[in-house]
Amino acid sequence: MGEMDKTYNDKNLAEEKVSSKEIFKGVLLHVFQDTVKLPNGNETLREYITHNGAVCIIPITDDGKVIMERQFRYPVRKVISEIPAGKLESKEEDPLEAAKRELMEETGYTADTWIDMGWYMGAPAYTDEGVKMFMAKGLKKGDRHLDDDEFLNVYTESLDTLFDLVMKGEIKDGKTIVAVLKAKYMLDNEK
Repeated sequence: MGEMDKTYNDKNLAEEKVSSKEIFKGVLLHVFQDTVKLPNGNETLREYITHNGAVCIIPITDDGKVIMERQFRYPVRKVISEIPAGKLESKEEDPLEAAKRELMEETGYTADTWIDMGWYMGAPAYTDEGVKMFMAKGLKKGDRHLDDDEFLNVYTESLDTLFDLVMKGEIKDGKTIVAVLKAKYMLDNEK
């Protein structure tokens, strides 16, 4: 029996919100500090970030290459390799529509086939951000339409090479790591 097949009684782990205050409201992030009641009755503080959520796409060409991006990420002060991605305009936005938009805007590609690869939660200890992952196939090249504040280089790499780079720790972006591993598993088990 796998870990996910088990039934858990987790009621004894729940924390109850006593009060909440907004600490910061930015363009992208909202920071809150809540007082919570712990399962043992004690109270403590929880600080967390709310976010609309995001999408990421692992676009696979007909010859098995992945459309990748290189861009500067200010918080880590580095140019990193990652798959195309973008934020949801609202919590209600359809993730598939957002994925189609982000793939076209950032890379110029559209896709005939979209495969849902599930949700990724990169830092559930301090943010509610979820990233919906998609694989895109049947790609068609077009013109990209970057946002005014978006600068990135697009390139292709084989999925096998990306897998090796992930396993060597050379790709550090979490959503890219998860999507590469899932895509490799899915495509290897299709055969």
